[in-house]
Amino acid sequence: MIRTNTRPASAEPMQVTASRYTLRGSLHLVALGLILLLAALLRCANLEALGYANHYYTAGVASMLQSWQNFFFVAAEPGGSVSIDKPPVGLWLQAISASLFGLNGVAVLLPQIIAGILSVCVLYHLVKRTYGVPAGLLAALVLAITPIVVATDRNNTIDSTLILTLLLASWAFLKATEQGMLRYLLLGVALAGIGFNIKMLQAYLPLPAFYGLYLLGAKTPLWRKLANLALATVLLLAVSLSWAIAVDLTPADQRPYVGSSGNNSVITLMLGYNGINRLVGMEGHGNQPEGSFDDDDGRDDQMATPSQADANDGAFQPGPGAPPMNANGGPGAPEGPGGPGGGFPGTGQAGPLRLFTTPLSKEMSWLLPFGLFSIGLLTFRSRLRWPITAQHQAVVLWGGWLVTGVVFFSIAGFFHEYYLSSLAAPLAALVAIGAIELWRLRGEHPRLATRLLLLATSVTLGLQLLTAYAFVGDAWWLAINGVLFASGAVLLLITVKRPLSSTVAIGFVTVIAALLILPSIWSALTTINASANQSLPSAYSGQISGPANEGDVQVNQELIDYLGEHTQDTKYLMAVPSSHEGADYVLAMNRPVLYLGGFMGQDEVASGADLSDMVAAGELRYIYWRANTSESEANPMAMGPGGGNAEITTWVATSCVAVEGFTAESENQFSILPDGAAADDGRADDGRADGGMPPGRGQALTLYDCGG
Repeated sequence: MIRTNTRPASAEPMQVTASRYTLRGSLHLVALGLILLLAALLRCANLEALGYANHYYTAGVASMLQSWQNFFFVAAEPGGSVSIDKPPVGLWLQAISASLFGLNGVAVLLPQIIAGILSVCVLYHLVKRTYGVPAGLLAALVLAITPIVVATDRNNTIDSTLILTLLLASWAFLKATEQGMLRYLLLGVALAGIGFNIKMLQAYLPLPAFYGLYLLGAKTPLWRKLANLALATVLLLAVSLSWAIAVDLTPADQRPYVGSSGNNSVITLMLGYNGINRLVGMEGHGNQPEGSFDDDDGRDDQMATPSQADANDGAFQPGPGAPPMNANGGPGAPEGPGGPGGGFPGTGQAGPLRLFTTPLSKEMSWLLPFGLFSIGLLTFRSRLRWPITAQHQAVVLWGGWLVTGVVFFSIAGFFHEYYLSSLAAPLAALVAIGAIELWRLRGEHPRLATRLLLLATSVTLGLQLLTAYAFVGDAWWLAINGVLFASGAVLLLITVKRPLSSTVAIGFVTVIAALLILPSIWSALTTINASANQSLPSAYSGQISGPANEGDVQVNQELIDYLGEHTQDTKYLMAVPSSHEGADYVLAMNRPVLYLGGFMGQDEVASGADLSDMVAAGELRYIYWRANTSESEANPMAMGPGGGNAEITTWVATSCVAVEGFTAESENQFSILPDGAAADDGRADDGRADGGMPPGRGQALTLYDCGG
């Protein structure tokens, strides 16, 4: 009997095709896994050197763990006298992590590290779903190695959580645009509202792009889209303002003072300090000395001292083209909030080239020229249709997000370097999509595509080299990207008349790889340079050094011993002018420390009458202050944090007595010393409990006993 083959003739080819598809899918997963591994290594290496990272936030987390009320209102210190000047969601995540793993540096950093790695995954998915796996992988890789993103993900500032939330919101808006379903639109604005409760108005920067995407791309009738957007806006405001309204409706005597608000209102904090002041500068809070304070992010900008500079022997030093040194000891414009051009320390001068010049170009601008080029390429690559196609949707979503941010940060008067991390995701998406579009264009118009690729790449590499040279000089590794670019350019030029081939692919990939070398090296150096990640995250600035005391608390042990012995029956360990002097004592003692001036020393958390009542009730006995009424009244800002509160100054002078051994003239005084001065008690050179330098530096405080 002859057996017949009943298997369909096409079965074997189908199996081969399926096998190839499975293999290709496996390779894609391996590639994504390697990118995620790289992202994790950059974010997790050398974490022990960061200690408590941003002590202001970490002290707040310690406070939030002590009661549900402190948790809900994000109290800055365990006594619940004043709140952190940011909304709660990102800080809630840190508190939950600390409750699970204990209050330590890794626990408060973990939510940001996880958010950073998840952002790489989400961006991969968002780009891949429209432009394919290679584009998704390239976008993920660019985000993983962007220096300021690496620095921010390694810090307990809350921008990493915001970035992940906004990427999830962009996914929802894309689904709403593609499917025309209202529920995805509402999900998108709800996520944006949650983002508002992470970093307030900063979460709204991509909203014009989100709304424009839905309005221009959805196939729903225009009148219905407008109605849906109106409904979505109502939900956006409801979610955004939910916590703020709940706080403001709570009687003031039943909650902490709203830090940095000026009038104890979250709405004012939202519109002022965390709103319009970001654009126009800090005039509303007084012009502080340059480098004297941070806005929200823990401790003051770190001050470079001679001893720190000596510790950097053998490390990379700024090259001959280095920009001027700012108050942080890093490159940057020397002007403060009220300086020429409205620049803030470390952020350069306002203007159209701000992000393309040092010091800001080292943060996220390494690929910015290529990203802006990609916007133009995508805009003119195909004919405009209504509703807009996926290609132009990418322009509206990613290009709109990026351009809105670039314009804002080019003119803003009050922000820090790490705020630019919010632009890294749209930039990474545009770089990847632009590269893929150039590859496709190569198949249609090889000469044009080659010229455009080499032009965009050469301009971008030029910016990279100028930026790197300004900080490290003639480092040998600056030549790597040039060699790669030249090799890839030769391969592309000798095959310019040929269709797509393996040689063309090698040349193309080599040229694109040349763009990623310097950002990758810079991110590695950022990871090594723990001091740049500790309080205010920023990218590598040309010197490698560790944070003072390895990021641990810096306190006066004699003071702790004295207060521990004499305050066993009082609620507060002591009262201090601001969080700058108190955060490390909260971490060291896990006890309430009254921040009389809130974060920057400019709030009126308590009055002289309040202090008198607290002393009478046995809640408070000691206060660190400088009781010099005439000097405070003549020049309040010269007195530094809290020094301008003449009422408290007068009350201290009339109601309290100086404690022997802790006066301005004694060895153990709690001093705010000038730059480079040596503390007598073994603390950091700046004499600060948290390693920074607050307003009014050079002033010495005295411990006063107000109830003995």
